[in-house]
Amino acid sequence: MDLPFDGAITKFFEEEAPNPIRDAIGCAEKGDILNPDYPHDERMKRKAYDKDIEALQIELVKMQAWAKETGARVAIVFEGRDAAGKGGTIKRFRENLNPRGARVVALSKPTETEASQWYFQRYIDHLPAGGEIVFYDRSWYNRGVVEHVFGFCTGDQRAHFFTQVPQFEQMLVDEGIHLFKFWLNVGRAEQLNRFLDRENDPLKQWKLSWIDVEGLKKWDAYSDAIQETLAKSHSDLAPWTVIRSDDKKRSRINAIRHVLHALDYARKDKKSIGKCDDQIIGGPDIWDA
Repeated sequence: MDLPFDGAITKFFEEEAPNPIRDAIGCAEKGDILNPDYPHDERMKRKAYDKDIEALQIELVKMQAWAKETGARVAIVFEGRDAAGKGGTIKRFRENLNPRGARVVALSKPTETEASQWYFQRYIDHLPAGGEIVFYDRSWYNRGVVEHVFGFCTGDQRAHFFTQVPQFEQMLVDEGIHLFKFWLNVGRAEQLNRFLDRENDPLKQWKLSWIDVEGLKKWDAYSDAIQETLAKSHSDLAPWTVIRSDDKKRSRINAIRHVLHALDYARKDKKSIGKCDDQIIGGPDIWDA
């Protein structure tokens, strides 16, 4: 089987990955938590997960009905390390919702015209109308992290972004949009292991890009950019919610719980929602470099 990028991810694992990362992957058994700093020793059991996710998706259906009836607008931003589980989490939010009122925004590289516009302009075009829930699979925060790490923007452009983003988000909240910002974080060994899995699975290879491959070599640069971005764009009005996503099941459950707890929708069942795990979900203070 031909591997994407000529097997560059396997080559990085074999030749360039730090020894502790290589050892963690090489010695792990199926289902092991690879990040030694993760607060749980084992992954969430499938039976418990299935029970919780079903109850939460029932609550999500209620929430969407409330949004449609009241004209509420909900925008949920998903950012995070590559392979941190953004797409999978969005899928669990949406899989039992009416797709007409719950859409995903995953924008590609800006066109020549878009690159000449105000930076936030193409994201504004996709904001929710009344009754809609919009999931941003990456967002305007590309400028804070990816564009900076790969040199796709200048230092002045990034500084200007940090000046404007609090005002931009304040306008969204003042407009009545329910804005959520998630940062999904994953340990280095877990990230590389997920990339190796994608590289070897023909059904997952489409998820890989050259930025993923090159980004493996830029862990520290990403860490610095993430830390700065969280510090400069976290506010009481538009806070970051960080989720440690080494265990995908726990990550999905807690992301959904956080949104449901924050919205005052009709027929809400707090017992069914359950309590968020504050060991893996919180503010920027729990971000793990």
